[in-house]
Amino acid sequence: MQASEVPRAVAAALSVASSLGLAAEDAAVLQNSNKLTLRLLPGDVVARVAPVADQIARFEVELARRLAGAGCPVAALEPRVEPRVHERDGFTVTLWTYHAPVTPGEISPADYADALGRLHAGMREIDVPVPRFTDRVGQARRLVADRDRTPALADADRELLGDTLRSLGRAIGGHGGAEQLLHGEPHPGNVLATENGPLFIDLETCCRGPVEFDLAHAPEEVGEHCPGADQDMLRQCRILVLAMITAWRWDRDDQLPDGRRLGTQWLGRLRAALDRDGLDTRG
Repeated sequence: MQASEVPRAVAAALSVASSLGLAAEDAAVLQNSNKLTLRLLPGDVVARVAPVADQIARFEVELARRLAGAGCPVAALEPRVEPRVHERDGFTVTLWTYHAPVTPGEISPADYADALGRLHAGMREIDVPVPRFTDRVGQARRLVADRDRTPALADADRELLGDTLRSLGRAIGGHGGAEQLLHGEPHPGNVLATENGPLFIDLETCCRGPVEFDLAHAPEEVGEHCPGADQDMLRQCRILVLAMITAWRWDRDDQLPDGRRLGTQWLGRLRAALDRDGLDTRG
């Protein structure tokens, strides 16, 4: 969220929480990306705030409710109020339980793998309309091809990203193996280390695809605790995901702190990964 919008978004969240009888006098920013995530004090409520034009909030609330009901390791909605989306001053506001972080904050690879496996098991029991993972690959390809949106991307890097996204997206998408509902981005930034174990947040990126696509977002050590994963596909998915997140860092509107430096660093990692695996994506 743009810095100029943050004060209004904070005010909207405090107003909504107060109107529902929750103690909300101040707010601490937990994360600011496409959405603003706040800890409202003194009532310890988490508020996620986004522009009204972002219609994914209703989907996320309903999916979180269903997954929690199935016993999946996901962050819970705020239990003291009705689970719904609130609109205030041009923003949507959703309210969630605050989970205090544990010390140390790192999650062991075994626990990470177990939590992701339980999440996938619950997701297999839920039928909701979501895009296929190849749609997200297509979004990254269109971004790379749009010079107006990625003006700082050098021609050689643009070609590298475009070829990798096209080639691996096609190869993995045409694999023909089992696909299911996925988190979409279960990377460490979307996993909370809590006293109840790892809990996943940010369900807005859900899609359908092979479980290896989700696993590719986790640290590599996590894959060692998933013996049922197709290791060849997992290696391809890791490179595909690296190409996707690199592409997003070159978006002129990218709001990730230090995103351009990461984009440059990840281009180097992408080239090294392609060379290591002997993949030629130019065909």
